[in-house]
Amino acid sequence: MKLISVAGARPNFMKIAPLTDAIAAHNAVSSPFIEHLLVHTGQHYDRLMSDLFFKELGIPEPDINLGVGGGSHAVQTAEIMRRIEPVLLEHRPDYLLVVGDVNSTIACALVAVKLGVRIIHVEAGLRSGDRGMPEEINRILTDAISDLLFTTERGAGDNLLREGVPADKIHFVGNVMIDTLLRHRARAEQSDLLERLGIAGEYGVVTLHRPSNVDDPVQLAMLLSALNEVSADLPLFFPVHPRTRSRLTDHGIPVSGAIRLVEPLGYLDFLKLQSSARLVMTDSGGIQEETTVLGVPCLTLRESTERPVTVTHGTNRLVPLERDAIIVAAREILDGGPISGRIPELWDGGAAERIVAILVNNAGKGA
Repeated sequence: MKLISVAGARPNFMKIAPLTDAIAAHNAVSSPFIEHLLVHTGQHYDRLMSDLFFKELGIPEPDINLGVGGGSHAVQTAEIMRRIEPVLLEHRPDYLLVVGDVNSTIACALVAVKLGVRIIHVEAGLRSGDRGMPEEINRILTDAISDLLFTTERGAGDNLLREGVPADKIHFVGNVMIDTLLRHRARAEQSDLLERLGIAGEYGVVTLHRPSNVDDPVQLAMLLSALNEVSADLPLFFPVHPRTRSRLTDHGIPVSGAIRLVEPLGYLDFLKLQSSARLVMTDSGGIQEETTVLGVPCLTLRESTERPVTVTHGTNRLVPLERDAIIVAAREILDGGPISGRIPELWDGGAAERIVAILVNNAGKGA
């Protein structure tokens, strides 16, 4: 079986890592042999968002790097499509495996389906209900053209069934990103990040990168006003996405001295920062999942989430995008308000192995 998998942006790397390990483990002891090529589109291309993640997570050097770089959604998606097509034509894989919901995911899937290559989507079926999010469009379109859809929570399978995806294409396997977290948690605990940042007491963590939050100067100013107020009760550490940093500077948005802006962190350092935090405030999907497993209270600064299990089962809470609502929610946690949560079903570190087993089983059937 010939398989090409694609990684393009920081969230992809945590999902690809356990899959490359599971494929290697299968090939060491079992058949059929999975001939695996790893393609890095280069959608994220700086050291902290790409190269360092490959090193820390033990991901093999990509077989092919498309070197796409940044650009608008249209430019980036088109360039990925242009560069992946000759790769698929040359190697003629049986399957193309894509993960998550970034531009690399939909771009490569669109090229593959038109060439008759079967598509595997890992982390399928997640829906926020907000089509104003580019990621939501990427998710819906990728799922519509995929042949095997691997889900992280049971609700995702229900979403796919409602959209007309045949049940035999859908497989509930758990969460590969949590595979990575559990595998590297002990290493992350050994990080000296807190000492390097001079953290001695309680603190909170902030991340913001969604266009709806950072591209509108009024919205971003409101969020920083709320965070400035929260930081009076709890110092905040804010690894700043490059896009967010430029918006803060361009619009002259004031940032409290109790909010420390730091450069983007590697995977192990950021996992350490999260795991020791009193509170995390974010608009990231993956961080909602990680804090659920770490047992850390999380406030998601969005109107909706495509990961509802982190709310119904985990430690995540959706907060209205209003200054006072954010401040009140944070203070409820700091005042010892109830935070309960449990780890969702099959978030046990074995998702990647389950995926490989299903691929092998399908290959045996000639599927």
